[in-house]
Amino acid sequence: MTAIKIFWILVQVYIGFQLVFPLLLVAIKTIRGKKAVNVTTGILPDYAVIITAYEQTDQLPEVVSSVLAMDYSNYMIYVVADKCDISNLNFDSDKVILLKPEQVLAGNVRSHFYAIRNFVRNHTHLTIIDSDNLVANNYLTALTTFFQAGYEAVQGIRSAKNIDTMYARLDAARDIYYHYYDGEMLFGAGSSATLAGSGMAFSTRLFRDCLENQDISGAGFDKVLQHAIVNKGYRIAFAEQAIVFDEKTTGSEQLVNQRARWINTWFRYFSLGFGLAGNGIVKLNWNKFLFGLVLLRPPLFIFLILSVLFMLINVWLLPVVALSWFFAILIFIAGFFMSLVKSDTDPKIYQSLKGIPQFMFLQFLSLLKIKKANKISVATRHNVKGV
Repeated sequence: MTAIKIFWILVQVYIGFQLVFPLLLVAIKTIRGKKAVNVTTGILPDYAVIITAYEQTDQLPEVVSSVLAMDYSNYMIYVVADKCDISNLNFDSDKVILLKPEQVLAGNVRSHFYAIRNFVRNHTHLTIIDSDNLVANNYLTALTTFFQAGYEAVQGIRSAKNIDTMYARLDAARDIYYHYYDGEMLFGAGSSATLAGSGMAFSTRLFRDCLENQDISGAGFDKVLQHAIVNKGYRIAFAEQAIVFDEKTTGSEQLVNQRARWINTWFRYFSLGFGLAGNGIVKLNWNKFLFGLVLLRPPLFIFLILSVLFMLINVWLLPVVALSWFFAILIFIAGFFMSLVKSDTDPKIYQSLKGIPQFMFLQFLSLLKIKKANKISVATRHNVKGV
């Protein structure tokens, strides 16, 4: 067998595995059964709620108000307004610290550590919120349950704040899929939930250990952080009751630019999965092995496009294999709809699914921008008119 044939087979196996992996996680979680979260301490974490903004401040009053309305009291809010005009910002609460860096930071991690260096007290834990998020009333209470059970990293759910356009609804459907499989199922299968960029919380010690000596530019700090956490032997818990409401993509240009940054991030950091999965095999660590496989998975639209392409190629080369591809794609589709059904999805999102081909095409266009993705903008711009 030639090297080209071996490579062709391996690539097909790699992509085909991504189609059945979601339902494989469901099977593993079902076999393991539901594991109770056992609270071992009654100590209440002292949270630093870090809200980062870059250039845009119009939604900051709303997000701060939602945090102040929470049913948890042991926290301080740190708003880092990087390259922002803060002349109109006035937070009438002694729980809010407004910070404006003297020099432009232009980076999430830099903003996070700017806040940390300006803590008014030694917070035991911190949580990261985007400037376009809102938090549920019980957000910190839901996180606290897991910290009291011994976890040091927790990811909540990012639920759609807006589903008024087709793109926003499809973006929300994508999030539901990932929260279900990369959150609930992956954690339930004995590994770690993936981090989503916001709506996540950590012990301050662990966060500093993982990122303090790294200057990460552009998007993707959550990819580096989640790898570091799992590599250190910790599991990232999934808190389905800790909800942040996230502004979804509304317009085509916004979608292309955002996805270009995300795809660029995957290409920059996916190789971390090789070492993690390999380390999991050597040390018989299920968390590391399974999470390493997740890090190696391409973005959703990429492996779906390749799956259809491989199926069509095999119609000509080997029809039996083409049939296998067909059934694997059906399995993926069934798994996708399962995530929507299990997540009590808004009917408007189901109605928008007919726009998936257009949604995927725009993401394909984003591939053309990945080389300059981090120069487009360091923040997603909202309020863009869409379909």
